[in-house]
Amino acid sequence: MGSYLLRRLISNVLLVAIAASLAYFLAASSLTPRANYEGRNPPPSVQVVDSTLDDFNLNDKTPIFERYVTWATGVLHGDFGKTWNGGSVNEEMGRRVGVSLRLLLIGTILGSGIGVVIGAFAAVKQYSISDRVIGVSSFVILAVPVFVIATMLTIVVVNINAIAGTPLIEYVGEYNPSLSGWAQFTNRLNHLILPTISLCLGQIAFYGRIQRNMMLDVLGQDFVRTAMAKGLRRRTALFKHALRTALVPAATYFAFTFGTLLTGATFTEKIFSWHGMGAWLVDSINTNDVNSVAAVSTFAAVCVLFAGLLSDLIVAALDPRVRVR
Repeated sequence: MGSYLLRRLISNVLLVAIAASLAYFLAASSLTPRANYEGRNPPPSVQVVDSTLDDFNLNDKTPIFERYVTWATGVLHGDFGKTWNGGSVNEEMGRRVGVSLRLLLIGTILGSGIGVVIGAFAAVKQYSISDRVIGVSSFVILAVPVFVIATMLTIVVVNINAIAGTPLIEYVGEYNPSLSGWAQFTNRLNHLILPTISLCLGQIAFYGRIQRNMMLDVLGQDFVRTAMAKGLRRRTALFKHALRTALVPAATYFAFTFGTLLTGATFTEKIFSWHGMGAWLVDSINTNDVNSVAAVSTFAAVCVLFAGLLSDLIVAALDPRVRVR
């Protein structure tokens, strides 16, 4: 298994490099940082603008491949360059990475975990009322975009707070900076409620449908019936044999759904005023900030491919055939 995971790790590193390079070329060829200096009064001279853009490696008059080599060399040394106004991309990213990872990790763990449990339960209770309710609810949630879900949750919470006469659930920002200690910790948890629900619902619905179908395929196989025929309790046979086997296909979807989760996090951060990587991406595109867009894209590539590596680890732990290879 060690050699298998090593090969996967090497391929993932190469894919990150390719994804980051393509993202840089796309951003550098489509965004125009020079536009940030237009329309000023008094207008800066062309020489001043060119000199400033040269200092930030953003001058569109410099060949794009030359700019890429400068950027890639800096990245290899841990420096993602400068923003369009001279700030450090590394410092900005350092402030925002933790914000996004907090949402992504919680959304991934809760969404996939609850989805698997609900899907397995629906399969065991096939054609029951609970199974039908879960199925219809999953299809409805999957049909609604994340930003619509987030907006609807905000409207509901605003009305609840108005009726209660006090902010029971926070819906703007990451925390209240005026609080400290335990009060700030609980306040952070309060601010996490709506963004987490917005991200989790789609994951729960997706994994619920996948896990139900996979579980139904496994329940009808001979090894499950044989296990129960030998005297193994139904619950033990379902969880120890059926669920473990049914989890293998679901684990392979982990990396793909994580990419969807990243997209949802972008909308969620903007709607709930969280200053994470997704919100930074939108702001960077609006300001034609090539280096920042490339940094966020690199972060997204690393996250997705790390999720792919984690998916491989889960599959290897569940499937002995992978460990043998």
